[in-house]
Amino acid sequence: MPAVTVDNPLTLPRVTTPDPAVTSARPVLTVATAPEGFEGEGFPVRRAFAKINQKYLDPFIMMDQMGEVDYAAGEPKGTPWHPHRGFETVTYIIDGTFIHQDSHGGGGTITDGDTQWMTAGSGLLHIESPPESLVMSGGLFHGLQLWVNLPASDKMIAPKYQDIRGGNVKLLSTEDGGALLRVIAGELDGHQGPGTTFTPITMIHASISPGAQITLPWRSDFNALAYGLAGSGSAGAERRPFHRGQAVVFGDGDSITIRADEKQDSRDNNFEVVLLGGLPIREPVAHYGPFVMNSHRELQQAMEDFQAGRLGTIPASGH
Repeated sequence: MPAVTVDNPLTLPRVTTPDPAVTSARPVLTVATAPEGFEGEGFPVRRAFAKINQKYLDPFIMMDQMGEVDYAAGEPKGTPWHPHRGFETVTYIIDGTFIHQDSHGGGGTITDGDTQWMTAGSGLLHIESPPESLVMSGGLFHGLQLWVNLPASDKMIAPKYQDIRGGNVKLLSTEDGGALLRVIAGELDGHQGPGTTFTPITMIHASISPGAQITLPWRSDFNALAYGLAGSGSAGAERRPFHRGQAVVFGDGDSITIRADEKQDSRDNNFEVVLLGGLPIREPVAHYGPFVMNSHRELQQAMEDFQAGRLGTIPASGH
């Protein structure tokens, strides 16, 4: 881990460390451990934000860490056909391969650093599954799925996709080369990631070398979250410890700090962290299963539309 990397981060554009004399460091409000469970046909997940108050998450709804799991032959699992309406799903594959297909004829394959950004909008049916070759051979699988809310004005737009290949992600380095930063969506210090979003957000995957520290500029009108994918370290100037499977909520300010422990677990070369920030939508959220709307009546309508086949039908070639 991870698939998209470089031998020497110092060859990349650098992110300028904010001047502490003119910036306000965001304090750590809480650290929450993600509960573990199973999704779809039985692949293991960590519910990254399950123990965090929704007021700190807006515009994000939830995030699952899928794996990291090394499957034996015949073990790889996916999800059955399921509906979505009212939000966007962001599936980031770090290791392994997933095939996705929908009821509108969309689909494709994502692997090793790719991101599939699906705007569900007015609704569709969707399926995600490992390729037959992976089922036959087994192998490593590790990824994330993030749900990003849509404002009421965009909830019923036509569904669409963005397939963001790993090679298109914006790669950056800190000034000392101690961290590799992958900007998947949004902007960091004037550098723009490839993902386009209805709701302004920033999504970054950082690999921080043992003992290194990153302090990044962060929009003061965004929230700020960090999640440990692998390894261990600390957050904030106060060095609040967190590790694999734990989420950090930052308070107000315009910079965030993450530090990697000097000694990492034997299976982890670096402290791997996902950084998220977004502009809060500040609208009522009615969330039930695969639907994220603004009211219970809209949820009921979504269920009625799904049952009546108005979100699409499973293609004849569906599996």
